[in-house]
Amino acid sequence: MDNRRTLYEELGDERLKQLLDTFYDKVFSSPVIGPLFDQTNQETIKDKQYCFLTQFLGGPPRYNEKYGHPRMRMRHLPHKIDEAAKNEWLKLMKESINTLEWDEQLKNALYSCFPAVANHMQNS
Repeated sequence: MDNRRTLYEELGDERLKQLLDTFYDKVFSSPVIGPLFDQTNQETIKDKQYCFLTQFLGGPPRYNEKYGHPRMRMRHLPHKIDEAAKNEWLKLMKESINTLEWDEQLKNALYSCFPAVANHMQNS
């Protein structure tokens, strides 16, 4: 029997919400990527990310249930995401992860999930 827990199970809902609150406080005030989020309600953005990360990290399929198939690349195409924006997003995520009271190895494992996705979202 496999007793390994997913990153979602290790992180938990409370810590995930804490991470997203910290992250989006940084994102919304960022001169580099903050303007990408000006046209959408901040709570909606946070909820979509919460649902997506829940499922992305091995939890229940909240995004699919609430918003449909993620199709993340397609959903991000209307926004200019260049290398600077990608790097800013990753930097802010790393800073936010590092604020968590959590095992360093698990912080590193969590962060390592994001660079490939961020590279995939870059579209200019």
